[in-house]
Amino acid sequence: MYCLAYMQTILITGGSGLLGTHLTNILLNKGYKVIILGRKNNVSSTPNLSFATWDLHTQTIDEDCIKRADVIVNLAGANVGAERWTDNRKKEILESRIKAGSLIVKSLQNIPNNVRTVVQSSATGWYKAHDDDKKNEEQEAPNTDFLGNTCKLWEDSITGATHLNKRLVILRFGIILSNLGGALKEFIKPLTFRFAPILGNGKQKISWVHIEDAAQIIIYAIENNAIEGTFNAVAPEVTTNKNLMRVLANKICGKWHLPFNVPSILLKIVLGGMSEEVLKNTNVSSDKLIKAGYNFKFFNLNDALQHLIENKKV
Repeated sequence: MYCLAYMQTILITGGSGLLGTHLTNILLNKGYKVIILGRKNNVSSTPNLSFATWDLHTQTIDEDCIKRADVIVNLAGANVGAERWTDNRKKEILESRIKAGSLIVKSLQNIPNNVRTVVQSSATGWYKAHDDDKKNEEQEAPNTDFLGNTCKLWEDSITGATHLNKRLVILRFGIILSNLGGALKEFIKPLTFRFAPILGNGKQKISWVHIEDAAQIIIYAIENNAIEGTFNAVAPEVTTNKNLMRVLANKICGKWHLPFNVPSILLKIVLGGMSEEVLKNTNVSSDKLIKAGYNFKFFNLNDALQHLIENKKV
């Protein structure tokens, strides 16, 4: 059963980020009202778009935005790949997620509201790596490394919403490919000089999703009341680091590019603990989401990259 857009006010945390911005534009075009919840109280000149503030450190929030919301989409969290993983950075990555979830649950408990649904972002960093072709599925236990533990605590922070009779959907996103930034921008930088770096041996599997599908999956979760629980938000086709760079280099540089391997030891020196993630197999299944009725617009990497490159030079 689908809810009519004009009846819905969507409160988005992390709304100024890559995915949040794209999602907001789609929601507004569909007739939803959107409230962006962040640290700054901006003023909007866009119809049906407004802003509200919260403070994760003091665990305070603009109560009015909770009272007005029908759905909360929680995309808040420090960028995992933006900086080297020092102890302080790890703490920031973890706390930005846990404190956001905790404040949302506390607000839903203490502030009168009509929120029916909470959509929570998570990541495929939840999963352990497999050396074979076995795909990770939602019921698997989390990895015991930094990202696995972060994802576990991240998801745990929001589960209290179910005890408040809110429909909770948790989406574990793979690498989101966008022509406006994020991972794809980093992949493309060396191709400007016609170099195509392959990380380690390049055989590590990558689960990815086009930003259009990432946003539409969230909207599907908002609109479809039968959707509940945890889902992997990744494209059906899994690629490898080597294949991703090959396809991307061919589209941007043609035949005139130089592939080269960046040794694992060098990545560990440069990236520290983050190197474990870029070298890890992330082979994740989207079968549960497909069986729930979601139809991907971008099934394979070639079509996804072609669309992004054609629509904006990256």
